[in-house]
Amino acid sequence: MASAPAQSVWQLGGLSAKELAKRVYREFWDDDVMGRGAQLAYYFMLALFPALFFLTTMLGLLAGPGGELRQSMLGYLSRALPPSAYQLVTGTLDEVVRAADPGKLLFGILGALWAASAGLAALMEGLNRAYEVKEERPWWKKRGIAVALTAGLGVFIVSALALLLYGDRIGGALAGYLGLGGAFHTVWSIIQWPVVLVFLLLAFAALYYFAPNVHQHRFAFVTPGSATALVLWLAASFGFKLYLTFFNSYSEVYGSLGAVMILLLWLWLTGMALLIGGEVNSEIEHAAAERGQPDAKQKGDKDPQGSQHPSLQRA
Repeated sequence: MASAPAQSVWQLGGLSAKELAKRVYREFWDDDVMGRGAQLAYYFMLALFPALFFLTTMLGLLAGPGGELRQSMLGYLSRALPPSAYQLVTGTLDEVVRAADPGKLLFGILGALWAASAGLAALMEGLNRAYEVKEERPWWKKRGIAVALTAGLGVFIVSALALLLYGDRIGGALAGYLGLGGAFHTVWSIIQWPVVLVFLLLAFAALYYFAPNVHQHRFAFVTPGSATALVLWLAASFGFKLYLTFFNSYSEVYGSLGAVMILLLWLWLTGMALLIGGEVNSEIEHAAAERGQPDAKQKGDKDPQGSQHPSLQRA
């Protein structure tokens, strides 16, 4: 039996956008995405400050404590976080940095990296549920992947911030050398936010490629799932900020814990956005397998169906 030619992931596995949305909606409830998002919010909360400590330590090695890179990182974070949650994060981070012992810097970095990887490990479990596969990797391999993803994303974020912060200066010097005048500054002011989106998409793509216990046949810079997760996360973040601008009653209900509750809610929205992106990719994969695509995985399979069923590979 001849196998069907491989399709682009943007063909949605042969599904229409409406059919895909129905499948994702059904899986949203079947896989308890809201509950798993709450679980992720808990782990993200535990991992947030060690991760920020890890990043600020790296930034300190590159540009000195309290330097421009650190301020830039916190500045970009403030655009996504609600104001009260941002104040909580920066205040707590300052306390952590002041209490850090420089003589134990290496152990602090390693400890922070290990703690921060707990959030990635929880996300890996959630994406496994989306693909309906069991976690069969040894615990040390799974944890190693989580640590590697955490470190890689940390380096990735620092590189992105360095480019955003110093790209104007470097490009301006290059433009002056080439005689382009001030044209580069105008261009850079336009393209710097698309650059941020590119880095975010790369981060999402790395998560969806390495985190679940499935064998991906190729790395895709942008997938429907990563695009959906990014749009949902941006919409949820800015929508939540807008809501709090007019209807912020958390401090009245929770008192001094209001900022903590706002931060937890934002992390919950972030976790759900990431899981929904995984659901989108998995449903496209499963639909493609149902239509006989040899490089697609059926529900519960971590390998493409062609490797599971040799008869599908015969011409």
